[in-house]
Amino acid sequence: MKYLHTMVRVSDLEDTINFFQTLGLNELRRFDSEAGRFTLVFLAAPGDEDAQVELTYNWDPEELEGGRNFGHLAYAVDDIYALCQKLVDAGITINRPPRDGRMAFVRSPDGVSVELLQKGDALAAADPWQNMANIGEW
Repeated sequence: MKYLHTMVRVSDLEDTINFFQTLGLNELRRFDSEAGRFTLVFLAAPGDEDAQVELTYNWDPEELEGGRNFGHLAYAVDDIYALCQKLVDAGITINRPPRDGRMAFVRSPDGVSVELLQKGDALAAADPWQNMANIGEW
């Protein structure tokens, strides 16, 4: 048995792709189905193409809710502070800041929770993160 991917439905494909690209994922492939009226986009972190996220975009409008019920995606990152700053600079809310130098949570445009974990040991507590409060749900 081999892990292939995790699928999440999205309401705005380009916003969601931009979100995941800001996290550092790359688009691997895309499939448009005229008959099924949907688009699939597969993304993965560089060097870890076996762990993919499949974005499913249905062309006919639908209301998506319950992203928190999904659980979350999780990625190990080289420098949690640098990535969180990059996300903030891109206008993305850090729902659970990396106060401990180890873990943060953000949400995709459709409310899918994404956990960011520092590779190896936690970084030393640092400003502005160590005193930041949680924002919304994570």
